[in-house]
Amino acid sequence: MIDTKGRSLELFYIDGHPDGMITAELFNWTGHVFVTPRTRLTEALRREEAGYAGVYLLLGEKDGQDFAYIGEAEDLGVRLKQHAAASDKDWWETAVLVSASANRLNKAHVKYLEARLIVMAREIGHTPLHNGNSPKPPGLTEADIAKMEAFLASLMVVLPAIRVDMFIQRSRPAGSTNAVPPQQTVSVNSLNSDPVAEFTLKYPKYEIEAHAVLQDGEFIVLTGSRLYASWQGKEGTGYHPLREELERGGVIKPEGQFAVFVKDYAFSSPSAAASIIYGRPANGQESWHEIRSGVTYKEWENRQLDALPVEDAEA
Repeated sequence: MIDTKGRSLELFYIDGHPDGMITAELFNWTGHVFVTPRTRLTEALRREEAGYAGVYLLLGEKDGQDFAYIGEAEDLGVRLKQHAAASDKDWWETAVLVSASANRLNKAHVKYLEARLIVMAREIGHTPLHNGNSPKPPGLTEADIAKMEAFLASLMVVLPAIRVDMFIQRSRPAGSTNAVPPQQTVSVNSLNSDPVAEFTLKYPKYEIEAHAVLQDGEFIVLTGSRLYASWQGKEGTGYHPLREELERGGVIKPEGQFAVFVKDYAFSSPSAAASIIYGRPANGQESWHEIRSGVTYKEWENRQLDALPVEDAEA
């Protein structure tokens, strides 16, 4: 069961702007996250938490794509100074330090967190890692494993809030949504009655038909949806990097004269989904049509807004 309870997150911009040093903490969580640009590293390492035990992420770009390194240390500041001096890590621009209040994490804890984060990052596959082999987690007691897994669960809430999305799992097993799988043709009578909005996108010239659902605020393209065989827009721009990521991650695979989704995938918007399917920039507000009514996504959205009670719309 998904935990739908709200969480209270506090972000503190230490130097007054969002691109500088930031601390992030969740209410009722012992963890502490500290973000610093490399250009502020000297100041950052003077802070108390920089001397704590913890795990860290080095983030940047290499060869035109996002790149990262995940590590652990008993003294985060000492380790980051070593990385700053290393010639093979000139690519990183941001460091994320994860520790606990009162320096409560020990060596075994941080080794466990490091091992789990590396496995998670590689399974999701958004961001290539500079790390070599995946380390094995140390032997912890059952109680300590439970504590570290709870620590990780809270950390996964904090990281997206500070624009670290390498651990967000957007691909889903086939059939994970509350909707029928896409077919060549879909009968309205075959659709289930769950409160999930369903959409279709058709490109008859190339025998392309895709299906998606809007569920829990996510626009999810379903397994079996067809898309253009290759990217037709300008290389390296728009959603081309995402197309390459989906191919690398095995979310889409070639099938004859087109390609096909072999996993459900949650996109950030209808336009992102439409662009991937067309192989070029596209307006998803007009490309997708709600299955039951046949109206465009934009028209469907406007109907939802018009249906709001006046007092809700004015709130």
